[in-house]
Amino acid sequence: QVQLVESGGGLVQAGGSLRLSCAASGRTFSRYAMGWFRQAPGKEREFVATISWSGSNTVYAASVKGRFTISRDNAKNTVYLQMNSLKPEDTAVYYCASDRLRRILPTTLGEYDYWGQGTQVTVSS
Repeated sequence: QVQLVESGGGLVQAGGSLRLSCAASGRTFSRYAMGWFRQAPGKEREFVATISWSGSNTVYAASVKGRFTISRDNAKNTVYLQMNSLKPEDTAVYYCASDRLRRILPTTLGEYDYWGQGTQVTVSS
């Protein structure tokens, strides 16, 4: 049974930084791509970033490119999202996700099969 548990969310002022973590268990973490998504109130869940199983390749949404960095530590079964220069429009619940088919760099909701419970990020202006 795959479990994903996010942490690190909170309240931060615009321009500040946060680092989210997602701890995975239940299977061989290092074999699968991992992704981060977010969902703001009244909006659909949207893609933020994805990282390949090795950590060598990443893809970012245009809205976060240059400000956010996704990384992973396969020895710790953990994926991270470093968020810098935060803006009020980054306010959302952030979810980590994993697929079950070993896709290389999945970027859409439908390509992910396992989800964490989410962690709230609030950016004040």
